Amino acid sequence: MTTIDRRTFLAGLATASVASALPLRAAFAEGIAGAPGIVGERKMKIALVRYLSTGDFFQFYLAGVTRQAEALGFDLHVLDSRQDAALQAEMLQQAMNLGVDGIILQHGLTETLKDPAAQAVEEGFKVVAFDVNCENPAIPQIEQNDRELARLALEQAIADNGESFKAGYVYVPGIAPLDRRDETWQAFKKKYPGIQEVAHWGTMNNPIANSVADQTAAVLRANPDITVIFAPYDEFAKGAKTAVDEAGLNEKIKIYSADISTPDISAMVEDNSAWAASAATSSALVGEVCVRTLALQLAGVDTGSQVVVPPTLITRQMLLEKGIKNMDDLAAKLPQFSKADVSMAPWIAEPKR
Repeated sequence: MTTIDRRTFLAGLATASVASALPLRAAFAEGIAGAPGIVGERKMKIALVRYLSTGDFFQFYLAGVTRQAEALGFDLHVLDSRQDAALQAEMLQQAMNLGVDGIILQHGLTETLKDPAAQAVEEGFKVVAFDVNCENPAIPQIEQNDRELARLALEQAIADNGESFKAGYVYVPGIAPLDRRDETWQAFKKKYPGIQEVAHWGTMNNPIANSVADQTAAVLRANPDITVIFAPYDEFAKGAKTAVDEAGLNEKIKIYSADISTPDISAMVEDNSAWAASAATSSALVGEVCVRTLALQLAGVDTGSQVVVPPTLITRQMLLEKGIKNMDDLAAKLPQFSKADVSMAPWIAEPKR
């Protein structure tokens, strides 16, 4: 795998003709039953063009992409824009110039990606997108079912706290998965009018958890009546928990989130932890599904316009009762979390986990 930051990427990128990639894709489609990642003596090349990469979720996601690419014999190139939307669009164009056979877009902004993504499709590249809507029916949208993630977490909040409580909400608009989770939050407030959103805050400034912790501390001082925090991204939840702990409010406030990692699990099982539940998919599994979906696209298989990875509710009580301390424990004791029959085919090799 090759990882390229901005300076190295822009200074040292070699160009290749798009035309050279097209015969390779055709050969792949014809010879899929053999060695799907290799045509002749060449490995097929795919690119992962990232917008977000900070936090455990994205580290595990990259691990899943990497191991599924290895299992299929793909040559993986990772282009990381580090939340620079203009650079991500430029990197998509440069991935095309590299002569890759397929492209995975991971997060990003619709307005900066939809035109270069449409160009890639027009020029014959296969493109799939995870948690960014390119507004193109030829680009399958891969998602965790974010509305379901939010629903599971919020239903647990209702079960724990009743139908009336004063809530704080951590949210940043413009990020596709967060926007989908926000739709569920808005629907829940209408369904349960006893839920009062007394404060709304959030930031994507790095490091995200530390930045959110600073914001949360100020919010809690101004709103001492908050008893529930809905933070539908684990970096948000980490920051919220830090502030709650520092304020000594961990027995008064409960935090509900989305996504999971080993550090999240450790934080949830701490004595008197305020972090009550999270709804999540395995981000590593999502990474694997992205590569598998792209492989199917390269093979000429119609994957549909939407590929959804089902989520799992994970509560603090569940973690304690099952003795789950890390992601390996979670995968072993909740097998539905780490495996899903999504974007599979007989010729797709299982990755080594």
